[in-house]
Amino acid sequence: MKSWLCCAGLLAACSTFAVAQRAEAQDTTNNADSRAASTEAAMTDAERVSLLHGIMAMPYGDVKIPEGVPFGAGYIPGIERLAVPPLTETDASLGVSYVGGLRGDGATALPSGMAMGSTWSPELMHKGGARIADEAHAKGFNVLLAGGINLVRDPRGGRAFEYLGEDPLHSGLLGGAAVAGIQSRHVISTVKHFVLNPTETGRQFHNGIIDEGALRMSDLLAFEIAIEKGQPGSVMCAYNKVNGAQACGNDRMLNGILKRDWGYKGWVMSDWGAVRATDFAIEGLDQQSGAQLDASVFFGQPLLDAAKRDKRYRDRIADMSRRVLRSIYAVGVDSNPPSKAPVDAAAGAAVAQEIAEKGIVLLQNRDGILPLAASAKRILVVGGYADAGVLSGGGSSQVQGQGGPAVSLPTIEDGPFTAMMAQNFHRSSPLAAIRARAPQAEVVFRDGRYPAEAALAAKNADLVIVFGTQWMTEGLDVADLSLPQGQDAVIAAVAKANPNNIVVLETGGPIAMPWKDDVGAIVEAWYPGARGGEAIAAILFGDVNPSGRLPVTFPASVAQLPRPALPGAETVAPSFGGHGKPGQTLDIDYNVEGADVGYRWFARKQEKPLYPFGYGLSYTSFERSGLAVSGGANPSASFTLRNSGGRDGADVGQVYLVETPRGKTRRLVAFARVDLKPGEARTVEVPIDPRLLADWTAKGWTIAPGTYRFALGASAEDLIEETSVTLAERTWNYRQ
Repeated sequence: MKSWLCCAGLLAACSTFAVAQRAEAQDTTNNADSRAASTEAAMTDAERVSLLHGIMAMPYGDVKIPEGVPFGAGYIPGIERLAVPPLTETDASLGVSYVGGLRGDGATALPSGMAMGSTWSPELMHKGGARIADEAHAKGFNVLLAGGINLVRDPRGGRAFEYLGEDPLHSGLLGGAAVAGIQSRHVISTVKHFVLNPTETGRQFHNGIIDEGALRMSDLLAFEIAIEKGQPGSVMCAYNKVNGAQACGNDRMLNGILKRDWGYKGWVMSDWGAVRATDFAIEGLDQQSGAQLDASVFFGQPLLDAAKRDKRYRDRIADMSRRVLRSIYAVGVDSNPPSKAPVDAAAGAAVAQEIAEKGIVLLQNRDGILPLAASAKRILVVGGYADAGVLSGGGSSQVQGQGGPAVSLPTIEDGPFTAMMAQNFHRSSPLAAIRARAPQAEVVFRDGRYPAEAALAAKNADLVIVFGTQWMTEGLDVADLSLPQGQDAVIAAVAKANPNNIVVLETGGPIAMPWKDDVGAIVEAWYPGARGGEAIAAILFGDVNPSGRLPVTFPASVAQLPRPALPGAETVAPSFGGHGKPGQTLDIDYNVEGADVGYRWFARKQEKPLYPFGYGLSYTSFERSGLAVSGGANPSASFTLRNSGGRDGADVGQVYLVETPRGKTRRLVAFARVDLKPGEARTVEVPIDPRLLADWTAKGWTIAPGTYRFALGASAEDLIEETSVTLAERTWNYRQ
């Protein structure tokens, strides 16, 4: 059985619907532009400036939160006489943030960004975005601080769990789809953190140093694609510096690239506490967020005073306010105001579980130990607080369901941010889900505090499932890739005591696995969200066939990384909001890897990772063949995927550029996730973005003339079939 599949939403030729969509979007854009210009022209300077700064809508400092404003990340008052609505803002990409339970409610916690990235599914990302936007709207919010697009340059980065992966095409397409899903519900979405914000150590003052061409071909390209696909109403700039200038006051990044080259029409908001001066407005920043976290409300009276004496500032406040207004109108925030209403918790839980199930990655399955047989009579579950719930990441993206976390463990004291950095577990117990799925078995639990105790219990079990957790949080990088608190020793002891063992990982990103060769199966569940326990059990027992593929490379050790020593780890104290000492800078040289992030670095150095980007196993088998690449102005790739096994499953076909006239390389240029029944085959055609074939040079994007070689693979390392195409020289930039 064979059929032809055009990837929905990726290849315009698949349907005339895409043309109609673009026409409708253009009408909305034109209308939003004209409405914004008309409203702005009717505003006073004081009204213009009132849109350009906001408070953090939480009890912090001496700021008074207006009555009726929900506790959340931010609030910007509206202009009633002009029918401009207030902006009520909440974190984040994973759901409506918990804010320490201040609102007295809960929300659907989607799985981590890393889990979402493992789905390789723009369609599912759109669905998840729409779901959390519905909940935000029902809680009184019209802005979601979502869209984490930063590439994972270092797996030790504290916010790696929030991000989607290490590849610009993959992160851009998935992130753009999530943004589009959010905004389809008339809630403005950001993309963040613009730009080069991969680690947390000294995050307010570390200085990312990188050649602009390398940046345009990596991190910037991820943002560029996400903005094109999702059309976010706002871009949030980062805390750090980029090539010497603060990201929120960086003329080159904000004015030169984002607004001029890319033609971005929305507004740039600061991250909370990232503004240093009023002249950030001249450098491209449009709005100061959470102003009580800064030294002054720079975009309040000081900006108004500057506009009175300097035409540059007068022109800027007009442009800044038009940008905010334009996004309000383009997304329909004014005509679809948020209204507090009951949240459909069941619908949210279903979406969260679907993402978790499709994002869980089966890394190892020796002798087919999975899926679990119904014959096991005594199952031992060890560690990871599996009796209580599943782990979640910390920081501003923290989401919890009704009733709060099942377990909350304090980790580090950091003033008012201490609660945000607690280690919290969602109320979805893997132990309970395993017991529900295997009612005939005796399922016992050990907390795993002592390796010897766990090993002794393992000897008396038919099967052992060990949970290993690695907690990550905003504001704090991890020191290494080990499982903390002696968990590696527990896994090793259990594996020695009982060969019938399975390791389930709940981690923020890649980890080292010194016990890998001694265990039967390894399941990477990431932070699996509100229904994580149920999703894990469904994978273990085969109710769901694992289909996740890694969105990041798992290194064998930190020695393989571009910077084996984490920059600043020995000299900078961890801090959620600290600005460092006056004038303090932590230089990080990203020119070491340049554009070769993640798997591209491993290919360049010819290093073998523990597990490669794009890798993942299944309970069925697949064949991949028929790779063909067309050149020209609109290049594309086609290939055939076939389910050669005995059960339904999903595969992700991946096409890599492996050689150009300039030499060998490794770049993901196309991918497609396809669901297949046993024996079914589908031929997939996917467009190739010409930027992925080009290098950024002094002339702009440049495709060198000559032969380009491509490979079809199951991962960045498992490349099966190759083909070549000859391309003509082509150069273009943003002013052509």
